[in-house]
Amino acid sequence: MSHRIVVVGAGYAGLLATKRLARKLRRGDVTITLVNASDRFVERVRLHQFAAGQPWSAASLRRQLSGTPVQLVVARVTEIDPTGRRVCLDVAPGAIGYDTLVYAAGSRARLDEVPGAAEHAYAVADLEQATRLRHRVAEIASGGTVAVVGGGLTGLETAAELAESCPGLRVRLFTGADDVGSGLAPRARTHLRRALDRLDVSVHPRSVVAAVREDGLDIRGGASFAADAVVWTTGFRAPELAREAGFATDGSGRMLVDATLRSLSHPEVYAVGDAAAGVSVTGAPSRMSCQAALPMGRGVADVVAARLTGREPGPVRIGYAFTNISLGRRDGVVQFTRADDRPRGFALTGRAAAVFKEAVVRSTIRSEAG
Repeated sequence: MSHRIVVVGAGYAGLLATKRLARKLRRGDVTITLVNASDRFVERVRLHQFAAGQPWSAASLRRQLSGTPVQLVVARVTEIDPTGRRVCLDVAPGAIGYDTLVYAAGSRARLDEVPGAAEHAYAVADLEQATRLRHRVAEIASGGTVAVVGGGLTGLETAAELAESCPGLRVRLFTGADDVGSGLAPRARTHLRRALDRLDVSVHPRSVVAAVREDGLDIRGGASFAADAVVWTTGFRAPELAREAGFATDGSGRMLVDATLRSLSHPEVYAVGDAAAGVSVTGAPSRMSCQAALPMGRGVADVVAARLTGREPGPVRIGYAFTNISLGRRDGVVQFTRADDRPRGFALTGRAAAVFKEAVVRSTIRSEAG
């Protein structure tokens, strides 16, 4: 009987893991099934561009998997049954059994942090949310205001993209930190602030949002700001699937795994990408990012293939090389880092950084077994 490998989720980590497994396990006694809610591969790192009104289309998963024996099942996973070792679906065949499960369910915007965010805020964490924001931005008349909440990478890129693509809008960026770009070296941080000034993005530091309204937001301490749209980028959490199934998870719903990305509670299950609390080279949980997802996807395929062929794998190394921030289509910052994510002194800025990031983004969709 074939050993059944099921991969849940076709984001960066899940798709790379699937393709690499297919190359490493070209055997008749192994079947690989990829389950995803859509038949398209969504480049999540481009969703802020799409939300700002730029043309973009998702790539075909079937084309990505062409030439491999992988079976693609387009369905939403409604439940994981670890006792019966099956993944339950919202369409026929209703459920798929597994011997090895790779959980790559990704993450979603954390809209439950303050009152009103779930009802009134927009997000760019998935294609549906980005499409909703795109439509809203198109409706706002010139002179309107978009408030972006969150000074992390997603917030910075979204604010810059909106300001460049929609020059008739006023873009405000709210962050609870003392300033933006705190993880960058001085030169990169200076360029970031100058770029935001050039784009006329007004930055509001030390501004913790207490509530989101239909027509704006309230800051802790009493200040209020009007806005035609509020974009929430302050945090992400994994889906509830793993926790509800009884797998060991952390406070963000990410599956707890060992150094080989194997579930701490269920040894036949592995987790990768944003849905996994992988251990980085510092010993801390990996951050939710494409840069962590790719080595996880590559590594879990090697781990599973090794164990299925009677070998004991080594740990999966999750380190970092740079932080990419796009500031519109012609500007950016690339902060080179040590493997533990601490910034080095060297950074690319301006057009060179924009070209560098575009090359990196394009390479992710071409990532294969590599």
